[in-house]
Amino acid sequence: MTTYIYGIAATTHPALPEGMGGIGEPERKVRVVRHGKLAAIVSDSPEDLRPKRRDLLAHQSVLDEAGAGGAVLPMRFGSLAQDDEAVVAVLAELADHYEERLNALEGKAEYNVKAAHDEQAVLHQVLAESPELRAMVEANRAAGGGSYEQKLRLGEQVTAAVRAREESDGVEVRRALEPCAEAVSVGPEGTGWLANVSFLVRREAAAGFVAAVEELRKEQPHLELTVHGPLPPYSFVDPGPAQPAEDAASVR
Repeated sequence: MTTYIYGIAATTHPALPEGMGGIGEPERKVRVVRHGKLAAIVSDSPEDLRPKRRDLLAHQSVLDEAGAGGAVLPMRFGSLAQDDEAVVAVLAELADHYEERLNALEGKAEYNVKAAHDEQAVLHQVLAESPELRAMVEANRAAGGGSYEQKLRLGEQVTAAVRAREESDGVEVRRALEPCAEAVSVGPEGTGWLANVSFLVRREAAAGFVAAVEELRKEQPHLELTVHGPLPPYSFVDPGPAQPAEDAASVR
């Protein structure tokens, strides 16, 4: 039976709730595979494992429950091993690496912050900060809206100003919140936001981090900030010199 891996913890980690369910329908019972000072949180895997919403949420739920009790190295969704013995072999092979990572992440959680612009607010702001743009707007208004070329030039100038503001605001988000964190990881770019940054925060400093986000909201009202956390430290887990699992998409 293929073994599904949720995460790796220390053997001293508090036990999970008895009979806790994980992925699959019906739910596969979550169990622990131990070797030395390490424990892998696992369950059997369905043969037709796919990234369905229910299983994605189940994966997250197991990690949330485990993370509440101490440091856990979260595995990505779809991490599989041939069987429990294969999991033990990887724990043995990478013991030093996993133990170092668990020590480094003990007492810490990840907070992901995404920032976007309130479009109307940032437009007013770039106009207020640029006499040249304001003059172009007034000239077009005086000309009854302006010619096609004038409108096009104004649009290009405004777009460039907004993009420049996106870059500077992305830097500002990190600058404002980084002092409250132990480490920072910049996530992939995407449409809809100007910053996607994860912060590794000590649990006792979490209130201060959240307060810093609120202060940034007050100081920069044109920013729309979305915070997710506390999360298992996905962005701060180095998988080490070998992968303990194979991607679910390759399983048939």
